[in-house]
Amino acid sequence: MNPRLGEVWLADMGIAGKVRPVVIVLDENVSVERALLVHVPVTSQNRGTALEVPLGHLRFLTPESVANIQAIGSLPRTRFESRLGVLPVDDLAKIKAALKHAFALH
Repeated sequence: MNPRLGEVWLADMGIAGKVRPVVIVLDENVSVERALLVHVPVTSQNRGTALEVPLGHLRFLTPESVANIQAIGSLPRTRFESRLGVLPVDDLAKIKAALKHAFALH
């Protein structure tokens, strides 16, 4: 298993055993040793904030979804259970822009 930037995976979040979809936001080409993968959770709960990126209805997820930037996290590779699919390039670009906004990286 080698989750890659822009892929959506089911991950065990460790919260009461809840498994949920996440988008990988750590570029696998960064040449440093790392034990954790950085991800953004995907949810169907859209609160309409600037830190939620609408993803619409992805073919591999049933409900319309958003990437919840404010819930960014990291997990060990062993917590990623199965690959669901890959985000469209435009959606990944929107997530990157929201991350820049959230961390004031303009």
